[in-house]
Amino acid sequence: MEQLDGGKALSFCGNNSSAYSVATGVLNNGCFVDALNLVPHVFLLFITFPILFIGWGSQSSKVQIHHNTWLHFPGHNMRWILTFLLLFVHVCEFAEGIVSNKVMGTNHLHLFVPAFMGFVAATTSVVYYHNIETSNFPKLLLVLFIYWVLAFITKSIKLWKFAEFNVGPQHLRFCITAMLVILYGLLMAVEINVIRVRKYVFFANPQKVKPPEDLQDLGVRFLQPFVNLLSKATYWWMNPLIIGAHKRPIELKKIGKLPIAMRALTNYLRLKDAYEDQRTPEDPDRAPSIWRSMYRAFGRPILLSSTFRYLADLLGFAGPLCISGIVRHLKAKNDDPTEGKMKETYLGVYFMSSTELLQNSSVLAVLLFLALILQRTFLQASYYVTIETGINMRGALLAMIYNKILRLSTSNMSMGEMTLGQINNLVAIETNQLMWFLFLCPNLWAMPVQIVMGVILLRHLLGWSAVVGASVIVLLAPVQYLIATKLADTQKNTLEHSTDRLKKTTEILKGIKLLKLYAWENIFCDSVEDTRGKELTSLKTFAFYTSMSIFMNAAIPIAAVLATFVTHHFINENGPEPSEAFAALALFHILVTPLFLLSTVVRFAVKALVSVQKLGEFLQSDEIGDDSWRNGDISVSFEAGKKPLGMTKAINRKQPMRYQMDNYEQPTRRQMRPSETEDVAVKVTGGSFTWGNNLLTLSDINIRIPTGQLTMIVGQVGCGKSSLLLAMLGEMQAIEGGVYWSNKNRNSVAYAAQKSWLLNATVEENITFGSPFSKQRYKAVIDACSLQPDIDLLPFGDQTEIGERGINLSGGQRQRICVARALYQNTNIVFLDDPFSALDIHLSDHLMQEGILKFLQDDKRTVVLVTHKLQYLIHADWIIAMKDGTVLREGTLKDIQTHDVELYDHWKTLMNRQDQELEKDIQQDSQTTLERKTLRRAFYSREAKSQIDDEDEEEEAEEEDDDNFSTTTNRRSKIPWKVCWCYLSSGGFFMVFLMVSSKLVKHSVIVAIDYWLANWTSSKNSSNATMTPAVKAEQNYYLSVFIVLCAAGITLCLITSLSVEFLGLSSATNLHHNLLNKIIHAPVRFFDITPLGQILNRFSADTNIIDQHIPPTLESLTRSTLLCLSAIGVIASITPFFLVALVPLAVAFYFIQKYFRVASKDLQDLDDSTQLPLLCHFSETAEGLTTIRAFRHEARFKQRMLELTDTNNTAYLFLSAANRWLEVRTDYLGAVIVLTAAAASIWSFHYGLPSGGLVGLGLTYALTVTNYLNWVVRNLADLEVQMAAVKKVNSFLGTESENYEGSMDASQVPENWPQEGEIKIQDLCVRYDPMLKPVLKHVNAYIKPGQKVGICGRTGSGKSSLSLALFNMVDIFEGKIVIDGIDICKLPLQTLRSRLSIILQDPVLFSGSIRFNLDPEKMCTDDRLWEALEIAQLKNMVKALPGGLDAVVTEGGENFSVGQRQLFCLARAFVRKSSILIMDEATASIDMATENILQKVVMTAFADRTVVTIAHRVHTILTADLVIVMKRGNIMEYDKPETLLEQEDGMFASFVKADM
Repeated sequence: MEQLDGGKALSFCGNNSSAYSVATGVLNNGCFVDALNLVPHVFLLFITFPILFIGWGSQSSKVQIHHNTWLHFPGHNMRWILTFLLLFVHVCEFAEGIVSNKVMGTNHLHLFVPAFMGFVAATTSVVYYHNIETSNFPKLLLVLFIYWVLAFITKSIKLWKFAEFNVGPQHLRFCITAMLVILYGLLMAVEINVIRVRKYVFFANPQKVKPPEDLQDLGVRFLQPFVNLLSKATYWWMNPLIIGAHKRPIELKKIGKLPIAMRALTNYLRLKDAYEDQRTPEDPDRAPSIWRSMYRAFGRPILLSSTFRYLADLLGFAGPLCISGIVRHLKAKNDDPTEGKMKETYLGVYFMSSTELLQNSSVLAVLLFLALILQRTFLQASYYVTIETGINMRGALLAMIYNKILRLSTSNMSMGEMTLGQINNLVAIETNQLMWFLFLCPNLWAMPVQIVMGVILLRHLLGWSAVVGASVIVLLAPVQYLIATKLADTQKNTLEHSTDRLKKTTEILKGIKLLKLYAWENIFCDSVEDTRGKELTSLKTFAFYTSMSIFMNAAIPIAAVLATFVTHHFINENGPEPSEAFAALALFHILVTPLFLLSTVVRFAVKALVSVQKLGEFLQSDEIGDDSWRNGDISVSFEAGKKPLGMTKAINRKQPMRYQMDNYEQPTRRQMRPSETEDVAVKVTGGSFTWGNNLLTLSDINIRIPTGQLTMIVGQVGCGKSSLLLAMLGEMQAIEGGVYWSNKNRNSVAYAAQKSWLLNATVEENITFGSPFSKQRYKAVIDACSLQPDIDLLPFGDQTEIGERGINLSGGQRQRICVARALYQNTNIVFLDDPFSALDIHLSDHLMQEGILKFLQDDKRTVVLVTHKLQYLIHADWIIAMKDGTVLREGTLKDIQTHDVELYDHWKTLMNRQDQELEKDIQQDSQTTLERKTLRRAFYSREAKSQIDDEDEEEEAEEEDDDNFSTTTNRRSKIPWKVCWCYLSSGGFFMVFLMVSSKLVKHSVIVAIDYWLANWTSSKNSSNATMTPAVKAEQNYYLSVFIVLCAAGITLCLITSLSVEFLGLSSATNLHHNLLNKIIHAPVRFFDITPLGQILNRFSADTNIIDQHIPPTLESLTRSTLLCLSAIGVIASITPFFLVALVPLAVAFYFIQKYFRVASKDLQDLDDSTQLPLLCHFSETAEGLTTIRAFRHEARFKQRMLELTDTNNTAYLFLSAANRWLEVRTDYLGAVIVLTAAAASIWSFHYGLPSGGLVGLGLTYALTVTNYLNWVVRNLADLEVQMAAVKKVNSFLGTESENYEGSMDASQVPENWPQEGEIKIQDLCVRYDPMLKPVLKHVNAYIKPGQKVGICGRTGSGKSSLSLALFNMVDIFEGKIVIDGIDICKLPLQTLRSRLSIILQDPVLFSGSIRFNLDPEKMCTDDRLWEALEIAQLKNMVKALPGGLDAVVTEGGENFSVGQRQLFCLARAFVRKSSILIMDEATASIDMATENILQKVVMTAFADRTVVTIAHRVHTILTADLVIVMKRGNIMEYDKPETLLEQEDGMFASFVKADM
């Protein structure tokens, strides 16, 4: 403070002679008292600095203190808060000292030096304390204790002296000193408390304290609850994570586990207790209120958060008030310099009155800065607390829903009261809605307060005219609510259309091969475009409402300002002061946010009410009965002492299985009927069971299941066999009677349900199902179920993921895995519900022999088998025959043979029939080999891409990332400009130009409005109150320009918001249109190597992002960026000094956003990728309820659910903590900007640069920057994630289309070509892709018109490739195919393919009518269609359907059997009267009878046409005119079948032998 003007020399006590005199006593010299005050501070600094340096020196070796040591001493938070207060008071003291010093004649250092030292000492004390705490060295607390005591004493002396010299509370310094005394006293108390509670320092044996459990477990990486207060407020502990993300991506390992208090289990217990407590003994059936339980479990943090929110809102009003103060005092200072102040001096120094300090503009600037920092800290704290609570609550609700699912009664699921869809919605939508409601919930009560306060302040500043402005804002709020509800409705509409569009797209992609072969792709493409058109119409509405909402948001403040100042002008004649005007502007900006949010919050509140109602209904729905054995309390044992007479089983397993029952010998094992001497595993007495709709499903059941025996349950379809099993498992409601299990059996039952149920896990996990893995046992089970060949086909063997998200297995394969699971479990009892239904005969026999008779019976396990295959009855030890829900007979086969001859004979005839079927079955190629073949095909086509998972492989990213990880550092922070440009340019250049220009103009107009306001208010600081006409005219001129500018601003807001939305819309339209066309016209090879799921993802998720998410993000980004830039521009133009300070701020901002964007993207990916498994786990649990309950695996599944929930919650928590990290940092930057702007304007004001109005303008703009800085970064990060969708779509736009044109013109081809049907194949070479080896090598063949040709060969010999070559679907790179004299490669594809017909191996039907499936081009008459159906033997069936030709075909033709679908495909080929027909293994899925019909049809109906059959079973082509045998892409034999059969060692002959 060296101001050497005149005699002001630098001296501690001032330099008049009396300053140092102690004549009246030492303590009566004020200067000495102040010097005394320095002592404790200096003492502390002297002692602690060496300790800190030594401590830090020794710790530098182990840089990161292990967080084990984060022990908090008692009163930890209290101490931090008190220290912050202390620092604040020291700052006040310092300011007061400096201001007083300016008033004095000479420099009195003692007025502010002690304050400065106190500030340093307080800072040191807290640093020192923190280090003691982290290194856990409490002995050193002594130093602090001494410091607090000394400081307390010296300050008290000062206060006592003040009182003595009657300095009272009206003086500021007295108040400050009193505050300090109180604070030091409190800190001393805190210190004493620590020492007392923990017995530190003075005590011999201090308490040993363990760190919290979470920190002993090193897995916890989320440290928010454990760090000190400062780090909590600024998220300092996240720095390593976020900065580290730049070097290598954040993985799940890095984010570790959740702290115990946040785990789903902890929160579930809290919520459950609150929920159950409401059930009073008086009325136990009363439904507990979910709202109340949520309040009781999570109310406290919400209250805490609301408190923070109120504090933040109140501090928010400090901004406008400080601005008005600064501007007013700057003007006042200009008007009258500080003369003639009443000098109040006591103790030889000046004492300032309490209000005077606040009239100093520099002090106000610092206050403004502190208020902003505090406000932002509180706001982020409030957000964080609500988010954490929301996440906790979601975890608790998910656990609650899951526990309920595990207890749901089966009837609920099957009777359709609770569908899977509803459960999935509860998990995916309702819980999230509630979580979001919690996030927004403090707004509900904070906003009204904020609005009321704002209006009161405005009224205070500007009088009644402000109320007019505020009422504009309030009146427009309902309009916004209306728009918000409309938006929600439109979104629902859009969703319906897009699901519809997706369904159509999926169908097209599944049947793409057929569409191309029939040249129908354009018809189907148009139908998708049609649906897309409807979707776009509702998207247009959506865009319109969104832009309206954005427009309202931007225009309301302008309108409010306009209304206010115009009214003010007319009421008050002369306009407002600059100080009032700009405070009002800032207030309007503050008011708009809550009003805009209010509509959103109200909408969420309504949604939350609905969600809670749904949840309540779900939690009240029926549960399964708690049977005795479920709890394991009672178990009825049937004289377990008497062991069965253990006879050896004398069936010779070596004998071939024959089903003659006449010479059936009863095995010697059972001499007696199972009487009470036998062990009974399960016994049902007098049981009647229902599925809960009061209709008896099973009645009067009395059965027993003997232990260690094979019991079979037989009966017709629907007679209650499966229900009986479920009743024994306790899934049905028992009306009377009961189920009794012998005591050792009912712990777990291995159960294979009729409808197979798989987990989304590897094959191995599906089979072991939580049991320990034993290699030998596993191998035995796999062999028994003959799964080995299937496993060998899978890409990763038994480590392949199967289930919904993995690979789709066929029905038989799924069923065998389920049976294998039941066999593998080590349980006494095995229930198999019709395990043979989806298996062919060879597999069933193998399973019966190896699995059930050998594997299970050797272990003496009790087996209950439900089956339709009666030929296995001879193996049964005990048979239960059922009919219409009751037991018809029970006993051994011998019993039934003797007692119920009728039934026995009935069975015998059925068995003979089954035998015949068996004979027939053996001739056919078994179904299993077919399944295996399709499986192989599925992978064969994808071998190029070893990835099976349909998750998005980011195609190009793969190539870039593969270099190696060292390059990742710079890669990850680039913004994808190229992709952005591609997105914008697909919207059309005019729209881009319109958007950019209107944005720029709008922002300049907004700046102009405020600038004009500044000039207007500054113009009349002339003190003359008289309104001369000239002044009046000037005022009117100002007013009219102001009105015009505001009107222009509002119009431009409308234009910009519309232009952005519609730019987005036209981009979306074009991108989807191009994508669809590219993909539909891509060569077939593209569909072989690209997984279907990946293509569908482009059409679903990515298209959705492009449609709905990018435009608002883009809008928000451009708006916030331009606002920040215009603000900085305005400040810089008013006070150029500001630019100097801007450089370091810009650098800081750059680094913050760079690190954050990378980390945010990673965390977002983690959040997305952990959400899917969670949702899948819920849906698969709901599907496999009976199995899980039978196995008794509820606990394991709950555990899995809790783990998945916690993982997802961890990711989400880190994501929101990272957002807080960013916002705190950008907010502090914003506060620094405000401070520098204020300092710069105050400083330059002294040199007479800006006018008062302009200072106000600059500060108002600086305040808006703080609000928008974090939006810039958040939107940048979001846009980067969303642009990935554009990038993915773009990568598909690069695919090559097939060459549709050909070298001939369609008009040159004769109308009826090919008339004859003559095919010449000359030296043909074909490959699928230029990179791959040829699949056909130099093939030559000649087919005469009308010949019937058969082609055979092993799998992969090139048969199908030849058929595709005829359609020019593959790359013909040498040779040619000439049909009726025209080379097919020269023809346009459309012409070529529309003139040939083909029947494919797997029948494809599309949803629609039968007519549409036969003739989508609508070319043929009905007669022609009926004729085709008649030839295909379908006429009678179609006639019987409702609607005939217009009968509905469901998706994929599921409402017809496979055979019927194949016949439809035949009819389809016949409708197209082409002279060449190609059949590609078309009879593979048809039974013998139908196949014979087909053969005849082909011979008669296609008598004069050329037919090429690719044979699956050789006997179908024995009647052909010509047979071609292929091997490895070459023709091996080529002749008439008779000639070929004569060559004994020929390939054809060997094929025929093998097939007979």
